[in-house]
Amino acid sequence: MKTPKPAIQANTLEFETTALVKPTGFREYDARWWFGAPGDDPKTAKAPELNYMGVQALGLGLATVIRNMGVEPKIVVGHDYRSYSIAIKQALILGLLEGGMEVHDIGLALSPVAYYAQFALDIPCVAMVTASHNENGWTGVKMGANKPLTFGPDEMGQLKDVVLNGKFNPQPGGRIVHVEGMREKYIEAVCKGVKIERPLKVIAACGNGTAGAFAPDALRKMGVEVIELECNLDYTFPNYNANPEDAEMLHAMAAALKEHGADVALGFDGDGDRCGVVDNTGEEIFADKIGLMLARDLSKNFPNAKFVVDVKSTGLYKTDPVLQENGATVDYFKTGHSYIKRRTTELGALAGFEKSGHFFFREPLGYGYDDGLVAAAEVLKMLDRNPGRSMSDLKGDLGTAYTSLTMAAHCDDETKYGVVDQVVAAYEQLGKDGGSILGRKITDVNTVNSARVTLEDGSWVLVRASSNKPELVVVVESMQSDDDMRKLFREEIKPRLAGFKEVGAYNQEI
Repeated sequence: MKTPKPAIQANTLEFETTALVKPTGFREYDARWWFGAPGDDPKTAKAPELNYMGVQALGLGLATVIRNMGVEPKIVVGHDYRSYSIAIKQALILGLLEGGMEVHDIGLALSPVAYYAQFALDIPCVAMVTASHNENGWTGVKMGANKPLTFGPDEMGQLKDVVLNGKFNPQPGGRIVHVEGMREKYIEAVCKGVKIERPLKVIAACGNGTAGAFAPDALRKMGVEVIELECNLDYTFPNYNANPEDAEMLHAMAAALKEHGADVALGFDGDGDRCGVVDNTGEEIFADKIGLMLARDLSKNFPNAKFVVDVKSTGLYKTDPVLQENGATVDYFKTGHSYIKRRTTELGALAGFEKSGHFFFREPLGYGYDDGLVAAAEVLKMLDRNPGRSMSDLKGDLGTAYTSLTMAAHCDDETKYGVVDQVVAAYEQLGKDGGSILGRKITDVNTVNSARVTLEDGSWVLVRASSNKPELVVVVESMQSDDDMRKLFREEIKPRLAGFKEVGAYNQEI
């Protein structure tokens, strides 16, 4: 395998005979590239960042890294439901076989199905072909070599070095095993011990993504009535991207809930490792507050439990009286499924919660990886343990905080980290100088993951670089009012980022 090139023009001889791997596709904790949407005109479409030979190089590179780590060369491989995902998986497998790996192909899968298969088959490594909730035309791979963990910056750095510099190590002995029935085994496992006694009507929203082949059947097996919303698989995504953090999907969930008089709506992203929730009144509950509700409920049965949350999460965890009464502790850590997953395991925490909707439950509740259906089961079990109380009732028990949607402003991968470094430095200096935001002094600048700036009343603003898209991520939370939350964005964050020519339009604003 020759060293891949960072750019090649599509629809040319070179494109068909040379590996293309754009360096920016190697993210902090997974890999994602623009592959090209079906039907794109190669003469006018956005230039591809990866081709099939590049995927093959990625597979050989992954096999090389796994062997360099001294891990047994066995790997679970699956793919999500996109028109090109199975072909990309086959190209990846060719590279893995060239690297001497024993490949266990589980077929169409959710990311948590692939993670579960590592435990069910006792296999150390995983490579899941998915672009998760990204738009059609994106592809990627989530990888790991030490269950339940997935690659972080160190491993991704090693993989990037091997692939981009052609440091491949082909080995003999590669073989492939086709695994049948993993879907059924996974559904059986995720529903084990879950029997909801309380009559509940649940909207299952899948956005035409892969979760449609898993979630409705699993939820019914848990004992609830299921109303399906966009659960038919359709890789053209005719309605919206399967992303339960986006307003469009949340609005569709709320409308279906009201139409059918359901108790709760549960939404799953494209590869099923995230879960979003809309309560019985049609109001979305951001995942960090769902995590707080679950932590309050679980801490009653697991005294002195530890929980991990990401820096985008509400500040209410630190002041919650139920958690304090039950001796629970909360650790704020870096945003990203690999980071929270690893931190949850390292601290021996009962669970980890990420505002994007990744939930990590460790034994006895789960295996420690992010799984949207395990999260859904815990939400339903919480309702079952609180008869006569609705999701909105349980949400009402939380303290008051006004939190924004997770907003994103375009910023190229090549420049986003430099912009964030300047923003962090500015906030750190402002804090040292005793500065304030909207009349409130800065009390803390948390730089564990870019800049989370906390004010004296507990309100905060966050600016960070997205780990998987060319964007800056923005979240604000006010302890005062919804209007104040909007002012924090409009009068602080937006003008500050407007000073950078590299920062473009927002995907949504408040």
